[in-house]
Amino acid sequence: MSNAIFSLPESHNEPILPYAPGSRERALLKAELERQYALELDIPLIIGGKEVRTGKTQKATCPHDHQHVLARFHEAGEAEVRLAIDAALAAKKDWEATPWEDRAAIFHKVASLISGKYRYILNAATMLGQSKSAYQAEIDSTCETADFFRYNAKFMEEIYKQQPISDPHVWNRVHYRALEGFVFAVTPFNFTAIAANLPTAPAVMGNTVVWKPASTSVVSNYYLMQLYKEAGLPDGVINFIPGRGSMIGKIALEDPNFAGLHFTGSTGVFNSMWKTISGNLERYKGYPRIVGETGGKDYVFMHASGDVDETAAGIVRASFEYQGQKCSACSRVYAPASHWPELKARLLELMGEIRMGDVRDFRNFFNAVIDEASFDNAMKYIELAKASKEAEILVGGKGDKSKGWFVEPTIILTTNPKFVTMQEEIFAPVLTIYVYDDAKLDETLKVLDETSPYALTGAIFARDRYVINQLTEALANTAGNFYINDKPTGAVVGHQPFGGARASGTNDKAGSFLNLIRWTSPRTIKESFTPPRDLKFPFLEAE
Repeated sequence: MSNAIFSLPESHNEPILPYAPGSRERALLKAELERQYALELDIPLIIGGKEVRTGKTQKATCPHDHQHVLARFHEAGEAEVRLAIDAALAAKKDWEATPWEDRAAIFHKVASLISGKYRYILNAATMLGQSKSAYQAEIDSTCETADFFRYNAKFMEEIYKQQPISDPHVWNRVHYRALEGFVFAVTPFNFTAIAANLPTAPAVMGNTVVWKPASTSVVSNYYLMQLYKEAGLPDGVINFIPGRGSMIGKIALEDPNFAGLHFTGSTGVFNSMWKTISGNLERYKGYPRIVGETGGKDYVFMHASGDVDETAAGIVRASFEYQGQKCSACSRVYAPASHWPELKARLLELMGEIRMGDVRDFRNFFNAVIDEASFDNAMKYIELAKASKEAEILVGGKGDKSKGWFVEPTIILTTNPKFVTMQEEIFAPVLTIYVYDDAKLDETLKVLDETSPYALTGAIFARDRYVINQLTEALANTAGNFYINDKPTGAVVGHQPFGGARASGTNDKAGSFLNLIRWTSPRTIKESFTPPRDLKFPFLEAE
């Protein structure tokens, strides 16, 4: 074993390929799309490195072509969930004892494979299975995913370097242990990068993981498991168990060895899981770490000094890239009355440029929502707006699910700043705009602050520096990620650590050391080189 003190390569962000006509990357991605479209995968559970087939299967289909089957995946039953927990616990001792630099090397290898061999595999799987455009898949399943692996390894190194001071006769040090038990990772459909980060961030720190992926992203998530295997991740470190969330969660959260939850999903589900954990505290060896990123009702606030073109582009991109299915997607806008006619005209102009359809046609900016439940939910809110005297549909408002789950990008104008679509998370391409009186700036800021329980992302557009400072202070608690003259989406690993507070989660900031440090249990060690040999103190001596 080497006795060197190693230093990892400096982290860098994966370059984004543009996929322009005639480019090599465009041709390679199109070829991979056709290859995967022609397949029908049989996706097993992966427990302790072994493929497990239960015989109980579900279909994974293209959201934009829901009759086309990409895969049939096996669902875990109660026995398989317990088997996955046992596998994680069995792998724990050796994995935790693995030198940190070896763990880092595995995840750097993963990032390098994503940069090359797996780039088009992951992008195509994400496009077909989650209905993302080529660009949205590139920034997610390639760039952000590779970034997480490189940066998290570096964050681990930086954490381990944090050591206490010592004096000449005492050596103080901190041992950053893994948690005592297994970590349960529950991932959403909307980002392949989140599905990659939630199980692997704890694993980087020496933990072993039971991973419940979303059924609607199981194809790309299965390719992640193949990627980890190729990079040398030992069997049992991450155990892949698609299936019914309520059943899997109940068993995982009742197990005495449950040590932590890494979650992204709805606020309601997270609240329910937190209550379950609280009710099981007497079962556990210690207090579990609970890390969650949940809902959002993200906003754009335009001041009268803001630029109309910049604001309009930010609104449309933040609201309708990936069909409004980003945790950070804009779904409410506050526009000044003095600029509303000009802003409205520009928004309608930009909306007219949006093409909707199959992901394999790269001219389409906009694709399908993830499934029928999402489609029906979006249309419910649109119909509420159509029926209300407080709202009107400016553009969009139609849906067609005959071939795919297509909801038109929709903009609602409301006269009520607390209209239902200004308050509730829809997670679909539905944006609501409220036009405020310029003279009621402070009042409108207060309304924005109090309208929604969420506090994930928000953006302001203004040119006046005094106003920028005023808005930044007034909206301090409304967003964990706050943007000035930029859209409220697109946080970059290592640049804008991501997470919100209030009903948006625990704000443990994925993409920074703040998340990684939650997956370690520090032990302070003091070693004395001159321990006392008696009870003598100077103050005990006689005058």
